[in-house]
Amino acid sequence: MKDHQKTRFRLNAPQIMVLGFAGLILIGTILLMLPISSAAGAVTPFVDALFTSTTSVCVTGLVVRDTGAYWSTFGHAVILLLIQIGGLGIVTVGASFAIISGKKVGLFQRSTMQEAVAAHKMGGIVQLTVFLLIMTFVIEAIGAVLLAPAMIRDFGWGHGIWLSVFTSVSAFCNAGIDLFGGYTSAPSLTAYVSDPLVNVVIILLIVVGGLGFLTWDDIRTHGIHLRRYRMQSKVILVTSGLLILIPAIGFFFLEFSHLPIGQRIWASLFQSVAPRTAGFCTVDLNSMSDSGKMATIFLMLIGGSPGSTAGGMKTTTFAVLIGCVYAVFRKRDSTQFFGRRIAHEVVSSALTIFFMYITLFVGAAMVISRIESLPLLTCLFETASAVATVGSTLGITAGLSVTSKLILIVLMYLGRVGGLTLVYAALSGAKKQLGKLPLDHITVG
Repeated sequence: MKDHQKTRFRLNAPQIMVLGFAGLILIGTILLMLPISSAAGAVTPFVDALFTSTTSVCVTGLVVRDTGAYWSTFGHAVILLLIQIGGLGIVTVGASFAIISGKKVGLFQRSTMQEAVAAHKMGGIVQLTVFLLIMTFVIEAIGAVLLAPAMIRDFGWGHGIWLSVFTSVSAFCNAGIDLFGGYTSAPSLTAYVSDPLVNVVIILLIVVGGLGFLTWDDIRTHGIHLRRYRMQSKVILVTSGLLILIPAIGFFFLEFSHLPIGQRIWASLFQSVAPRTAGFCTVDLNSMSDSGKMATIFLMLIGGSPGSTAGGMKTTTFAVLIGCVYAVFRKRDSTQFFGRRIAHEVVSSALTIFFMYITLFVGAAMVISRIESLPLLTCLFETASAVATVGSTLGITAGLSVTSKLILIVLMYLGRVGGLTLVYAALSGAKKQLGKLPLDHITVG
């Protein structure tokens, strides 16, 4: 009789990321439910703790409890740790421990790390991971030092330094969670709408955190020699620049005309950057027109870049969709950037991601609008913020029912792990189709 060898079950990269984020959210929920985590020393309800843990791990920023006022110092530390791990990614943090301990990083671990940081090849992935970890902590430390003078001026040495560190990490990780509610009545960064230092530092932290680790690598390797950059890095830099410049001009002329010219410039620039997954604000978002809110929703859905701390559909997805439209108008058979042709599989993935995001944020908004009897635009703003892991809100989050909060929790989770990642994790056993069916034509448009 032959011995039957047991098949060793091994999770693939998408499954590791999906389960890793879920596990971290659960651990965070348990810690935040403890009496020591709340300023009042009370047990936090499960749904509120789950929501807070999810928004922290998924670096979203929507909150059902005022972060600064409700949670204790221990609770703040837990939230900060969840933001840091969630921003870097479960796999990246896990790999960093293996590297620090001197353990050999195997082929499977390298493959998983490659998937986590959206690298195109496995070679040099360990060195890239070490580089991004060092750069993350260096940039966050620089951000905290630059924010410290303003924070210490307004809140004293102890609170000022803590606020500087927390805000720097939250901005770089594109979380948008702040502690100012515990010290001032001004929400988010509205007290600093005219402060050049705070505006510049927060904007730079958000932008750098949202560029993506591979873009950092190109900047480190090639400096100002842009021609040597990867095509992806070029697309990211050009798209990110346009998504900052064009909306800033629009907000300046159409939204913030009631502000003095100095505040108007800073508010317009900040509002063009922050909605792309950061969630901080320097103005009252409810004062914006419906057109301004729709423009903000548009920016939220696009988000940051792949392999970064940011969420959303990603700048590359948006660029591929625009490139596809341009190719159709020019009657080209492929999407092209910088003298390179984009594979049809990439275009198909971009269209799939776009469809998933639109379906999720519109469908969820319709359900929440029906449940809560709220205007659809307000709910669209909230669900776009959740699925794109932004955190910008019109102030309805805390007052939502348990059902609506759970819907937002699911959206935040899907937005952080990625819709395609979840699909690949669920359908890991599906076999790739080798043959091709007969070609036929269908009329569209």
